[in-house]
Amino acid sequence: ELIKKPSGGAVTVQENVAIISQGTTGLVTWDAGLYLAEWALENPLVFTNRRILELGSGTGLTGITICKACGPRAYAFTDHHQRVLEGLSENIHLNGFFVLSECHRLGGESCGDAELAESQGPSIITAELDWNSVTEQQLAEFQADVVIAADVVFDPDLTQTLVAVLQKLLTSADDSPPEIYIASTCRNPDTYSHFQRALEHAGIRWTVVPGPRKNFFPYDRNTKISILKLLL
Repeated sequence: ELIKKPSGGAVTVQENVAIISQGTTGLVTWDAGLYLAEWALENPLVFTNRRILELGSGTGLTGITICKACGPRAYAFTDHHQRVLEGLSENIHLNGFFVLSECHRLGGESCGDAELAESQGPSIITAELDWNSVTEQQLAEFQADVVIAADVVFDPDLTQTLVAVLQKLLTSADDSPPEIYIASTCRNPDTYSHFQRALEHAGIRWTVVPGPRKNFFPYDRNTKISILKLLL
């Protein structure tokens, strides 16, 4: 799939047309990821010269768009499924970027032995991130200035785990906490409300960020999608 950006450049991703494939939903690009990419294109200064951590990167389209158009200092693509991580690395390479480290397990040898390369663009890593077991210290190692995620609010059983990770991210920073933006497609109002209540119960405030004004990517514009900025 080749998607044109407003600059005239393109983002190329390989994906599976099936919603669920090989036991994961991460091999297809979801609408909220495209929506968040559009928002990033209109708000590049949120990402410019900053360290970005993405949760549930999936095919990598959102992050690749940010790396190409917004000038981040460093970008960490993360997911949990092995096949998704493999596809992520392939898509990153397809778009001309060099992956400094492919951390198939967070804190593993490959994370600490990242090769240095003379390349233009941000420092990029891919990492396996298990929301159930990741610690505050491991999250702090990303040194993220900005955290993003798209279409990660879809299963009520995962809500508490996700909120726990977000809480760790907001409290693990030595100085100021990272900015966190969560883009979600509201498929089930009850599931989305449950997520918002879980945030409030964890002491995390949120505000709705105005969405993108222009449509750069192909998806259903009638779909209800919102971006929340999280605050302590």
